[in-house]
Amino acid sequence: MQRSSSTIVRRGLRVALAALPWLIAMYVFYWLDSSGTWTADTPHRGKLSVMLLGTGMLLSFIIQSHFMKRDGRVGDK
Repeated sequence: MQRSSSTIVRRGLRVALAALPWLIAMYVFYWLDSSGTWTADTPHRGKLSVMLLGTGMLLSFIIQSHFMKRDGRVGDK
């Protein structure tokens, strides 16, 4: 079964939208590091890094799960 180009574009946009929180979290982490806001002496830097990236990944997972549930593809093999 061939998919129409609009279906392919729609799926690509959903994937991009779902990945956006994770990409934003990675960019914020990069920006904080490159601007010198976070130094090696910043207290709890490792914990905050894990929380920042983890939050982005969790939001991406929730958005992707929402799209899958709305399309009725949850549990399909």
